[in-house]
Amino acid sequence: MVNVPKEHKTFCAGKKCRKHQVHKVTQYKAGKSFNFAQGKRRYDSKQMGFGGQTKPVFHKKAKTTRKIVLRLECKKCKTKKQLCLKRTKHFELGAKKAESGHQY
Repeated sequence: MVNVPKEHKTFCAGKKCRKHQVHKVTQYKAGKSFNFAQGKRRYDSKQMGFGGQTKPVFHKKAKTTRKIVLRLECKKCKTKKQLCLKRTKHFELGAKKAESGHQY
């Protein structure tokens, strides 16, 4: 399990900063897909008419984990950058650390 704090001090490459600053950490999420993007238009036109499925449909899913991508936003200049982490099944953002030792 990976637990990442909600704030992270790292280098900001924005033109205003160019030094280590505090960044706000969020998890990257893919944006909304649009019907009029070039790939979607090409796929839809290829699918039209007779002939069934024209592109391969992926079925052999082997991976059980995901690569985690963090989105870092500088608190000073609002510049955003992405940071890729290793593969993990469980990911938490800003959860409380469990105290070591025996708990009653």
